This record gives sequence, C-alpha cells and structure tokens, in this order.
Amino acid sequence: MKDLNPRQQEAVRYIDGPLLVLAGAGSGKTSVITRKIAHLVQKCGIPANRIVAVTFTNKASREMKERVGHLISGAEARGLTVSTFHNLGLNILRKEHKSVGLKNGFSIFDDQDSRSLLTELSHKETAVAGEDVDYLRNKISQWKNDLVTPSQAQSHAAGEEEMRAAHVYSAYDRCLRAYNAVDFDDLISLPTLLFRDNEEVRERWQHKIHYLLVDEYQDTNTSQYLLVRLLVGRRARFTVVGDDDQSIYAWRGARPENLVQLAEDYPALKVVKLEQNYRSTQRILKAANAVIDNNPHVFTKQLWSEHGFGEQIRIIRCLNEESEADRVAMEIMHQKMQKGRDFKDFAVLYRGNFQSRTLEIKLQAYQIPYKVSGGTSFFSRSEIKDVMAYLRLVINPDDDNAFLRIINTPRREIGPSTLEKLAGYAQQRGVGLFAACDEMGLEQTLTGRPLQNLQRFSRWLAETTERIQRTDAIPAIQQMLRDIDYQAWLLEQAPSAKAAEKRMENVNQLVESMERMLGKQEEEDIAAVIGKLILIDLLEQRDEEDASDKVQLMTLHASKGLEWPYVFIMGLEEELLPHRNAIEEDTIEEERRLMYVGITRAQRELTLSLTAKRKQYGEEFEPAPSRFLDELPTDDVVWEGKGGEQRSVEQKKALGRAYMANIRSLLE
Repeated sequence: MKDLNPRQQEAVRYIDGPLLVLAGAGSGKTSVITRKIAHLVQKCGIPANRIVAVTFTNKASREMKERVGHLISGAEARGLTVSTFHNLGLNILRKEHKSVGLKNGFSIFDDQDSRSLLTELSHKETAVAGEDVDYLRNKISQWKNDLVTPSQAQSHAAGEEEMRAAHVYSAYDRCLRAYNAVDFDDLISLPTLLFRDNEEVRERWQHKIHYLLVDEYQDTNTSQYLLVRLLVGRRARFTVVGDDDQSIYAWRGARPENLVQLAEDYPALKVVKLEQNYRSTQRILKAANAVIDNNPHVFTKQLWSEHGFGEQIRIIRCLNEESEADRVAMEIMHQKMQKGRDFKDFAVLYRGNFQSRTLEIKLQAYQIPYKVSGGTSFFSRSEIKDVMAYLRLVINPDDDNAFLRIINTPRREIGPSTLEKLAGYAQQRGVGLFAACDEMGLEQTLTGRPLQNLQRFSRWLAETTERIQRTDAIPAIQQMLRDIDYQAWLLEQAPSAKAAEKRMENVNQLVESMERMLGKQEEEDIAAVIGKLILIDLLEQRDEEDASDKVQLMTLHASKGLEWPYVFIMGLEEELLPHRNAIEEDTIEEERRLMYVGITRAQRELTLSLTAKRKQYGEEFEPAPSRFLDELPTDDVVWEGKGGEQRSVEQKKALGRAYMANIRSLLE
C-alpha cells in the first residue's frame, strides 16, 4: 500500500459493495487491480480460486498476471483466474458445453472461417461482393453482442437488406451447430444467455466466484455487461475500472453508457476517481482536459501530474501530405542527432493506416528505422493455419472448414468434383465430411481412385488422432508433419528455399509453444491447449516485445494503453480527425475521445501536424483545420508554418551539415 496514493488505497481497501474506479489515463489502474487481488487474498481471506479478474486483451492479461505474481505466489495464488473476457467465456463453455448444445472438443471459427461460411451461404441466393460479406459479418456480430437470436432478428428486421441478413444469420447459426463450432462472439453471448435462462447453472457459477474485477469497463458491450451482472448476482461484490473518456470502440459494440447503467443498477455503487497521472507533463494533461471537457459527462475528472509543466505543444502546418511526412521525419532525425534521443522513444499516430504510406517513404529516405503496428499475425500465416486446421480436425471431427483446408494440403489427388460428391453425400446423411469418408454408403456415390484416396486419408487421420489423444501428443504431432512431408510441401510452394525454411521454423515454433503449454499446466490435455491457441489467434496478433531502436507508427486506436516520451499526431484536419463518417453521423464525441487518447500517450512532448492541401481521389483540395485544435488552450500551444511556409533550401542544407557533424563526432 505504501506505493499507492490515497485514492488508489481507498479503491484497494473497499470491498463491502460494488465499486467503480474512474481511472484517468496513466493513473495507475493496473496497480490498483493487482494490489486489490493481493489484498483480497492476504487481508480479506478470500481464496484465490474464488477471485476472477478479466480484461480485453491477452497483453493486458499477461501483464496483470505477471504483476500479481510479484505480490502473491505459490499455494496462496493457486486457482486465481486472470483472463480475457473471451477466455473466461471459453472456459465456461468447456465446462457447460452440454447445456448449450455443444459436444466436447467444439471448434472456434476465426474471422476467415466465418467469412468463408457466410460467402458460401450468400452465394446460394445470389453472387455476393466482399463488402456484402463484411456487412453480414458485422450485422451478425452486432446481433450476437446485443443477444438477439436468429428468430428475433427475423421478426424485428427492418427492410429487405436486414431481412436477408437475418435469414443468412439463421442459416449461419445452424451450420455452426452442425459443425460443432462457435465463433468469436459466441464465446460471450452463449454463456450470457445460458446464465440468463438457466438458474441452476447461474447459481453454480455465482457460488464459484466470490469477487470479480473488470478492467477497461468502458469497452464492454451489451452481452459483456449482462455477463458481469449475472456472475456477481445479488452478492454484488465487484470492482470495475474504466474511463468513459477513453471509450473509442463503439464501432465494435462498446457502450460507455454501461458506466452510467452501473450506477442505475447498483444504487449502492461507490465511485473512486483516480486523477493523478504518472505519465505526462501538466501541460499535456491540461490540453487533454481542455479537449475532453467539450464532451458531456456524468462523471467529471481532471487529470493532474507532478512531472512539471513541460514544453509547449507544437502545431505544424505543412503545404501537403508529402511535406508533412518530410517534416515529421526531419523532426525525428533532428532530435536524434541534436539531442541524442533514441528512435524507440518516438511514436507517430494517425487516424487511418493510409496516412503511413508517404511517411514510410520519407523515413526510409532518411534511413530512420521504424515499425508499423498491425503486421501479419503469426496465426494468419498460411503454414500456421494449415497445421492448426489439422489439429482442429483432431479435436473436432465435425469441423468441415478444417477438413476442406487440409484435404489437399499437401496434394492427395482429391479433386473438386470428388469433394462436391462427398459434400452432397454428407449433407444427405447429416454427418460431417470426415465422418462421411468412412461410411459404407459412400461407395454408391464414389468409386475407384477418388474413393480410395479419401479412405486412405480418413484411416491415416483417425490413426493420427488416436496417437495424439492417447499417447504423448507432441511426438505424435511431429510424426504427423513427417507423414505428410510438410517440409517438402513448403519447399514446393515457397518462392525460395530460405522462405520455406522460415515457414518451417514458424511451424516448429508453434509445436514448441504447445509443448510449453502442456508442460506448464499438466492438468491440460492437448485439446484444451489447441483450443487456447485458437483463441489467442482470435484475440490478438502475435505480440512480440520489440526492444529495438525503431520509431513506432500506428493508428490512434492501436495506441490505446501505450506511451512514449515524444509523440506526433498527423492529419489534424476536418474529415480526417474528426473523421468524415463521424461528422456525417454526428458521432463527434467518440472522435474527441480518440483525440484525448492520442494526447495522453505523450509523456514529455507532443507535436501535432496538418496540411494546407491534401489529395483525394487524384484531386487536390484545401482541408479545414480540425476543430480539436481550437479546443486546445491557446497559451499552451505554439504554431509553426501557419502561413504554409517551409524550411528554405539553405536551412535544410544547414540542418544536413549539422547532422553530418554529429555523425562524425559520434563515430570519433
């Protein structure tokens, strides 16, 4: 407790009823959650196995586990649950699968699986474009988050387009059940509906959980909010931590209104505000407070800091996108060479990914190392998806998507016409594709080599499944990869031997990860490990801690939860930040929260940029400066280039000479 400020201590000690901790940016909310877990165990006598803490990302969950591990360990920490919402939902479904009509070993569909199935279902009616599939996927996700069943969606559909989506939703739901599968949204909606409708199951879980802690509460959607209510029950012993000013995910169902709803549902709710910021200078916080004050608030707070007042916020107006990118790159190089700052201490944030293209070219020209967030996910690599498809089929033989991915990977001379006949037979019999391969009746549909190839594959996979499930799983999986000669297949498919070797290294890394997971949690079987890996794939891209000296480039949305000493935010223009869609749909408040998140990423210095001219669809236009610039306190900002002027050629040459002189001095 000695490291906590008075408000943090108050939040940790209060356990007599429901508690909302309004935690401003950089106010030490993770410390409050982790210290409270230790306090519950060590001072309040609540066993760790009766405590559940949930958050939204694997990264946040890992950090929380590590920090709790420094406070309690061994027998004292045994059984503690620290997980994401979706991992908690997965664990509930594993234990209660029969109650929701699932068989053991059910599959989890990732976004690609869902899109493929929706495309197939849509094609049965008419040709479907990619944006139509996106609409269906988003609409079905919205319905599930709002706990709307397929039948309810059909009865309440407004208009022809929504009615068609509701029909596809119904078919999609039936297919998932036939495949013994769930999608990402089901991991929350199915447990929530189960607890809502089944009193016996609900009371059993309420008895298991004596205290619940929820991080990033402003990001909860309708189903997550209800799941929390159903888990805590009448006991209502919980702590939720959130900040309505950092709610930036309405487009994926988040409802900052849940913080207000909490006060209505729990009249005895205690509210503790964390307003001391441990990250930024007072001037940066003053700017953030000034901007966000333009949004309506039920709960008000003012961030403050003991880090001193700090440097003025710079606003740089450039001629166009190219000069904006050039100016940002030159500023970073200047600070690196003149002030000895590390590249990794800089972040450049923007509203849309397209804004990084010109900047990347400039950074490359100046030989400034950088990293763009949102690279290829480890689990989205084709070789990983291949191996995971084999493993998905091992734990769930009804997973037709996995079957179709691997049946000719590597090639087995099983053509499209053979698969079409197999699918027709399987549909007629009401069984999965894998099960259909072994049925005697298939001989009425297929004969000769196609039938032999299918049966050979079926027998081999059945034997492999038996080895993986009944013997030491890791050697059995390695044998499976040797059986199909997967390394040779990669060599055949890859553009070079080096690329094939790299892909095989990824496969080996996957197998090693499973081995570590089995070793750490001996009670887990291989099916549970595969299920967890599938969930990790869904929750996040591969998250490597990159300690190398690189400038970080990312969207404002991706920057939430992160911080850097020196931050640039590009494109402070109307229709960019705030975005045009927000202006047209009158959702400026969320864009302002996004601006607030960007400002509060900066620890020491903040620089904002905009352009006098910008190109769109090949046409040049003059964007208006962002309204958010007018909301900044005028005494705390300094404008540069307000008339559109840039550095002269002589100034640039002088700067170049200074860089070279610094390089020579560094080398000497």
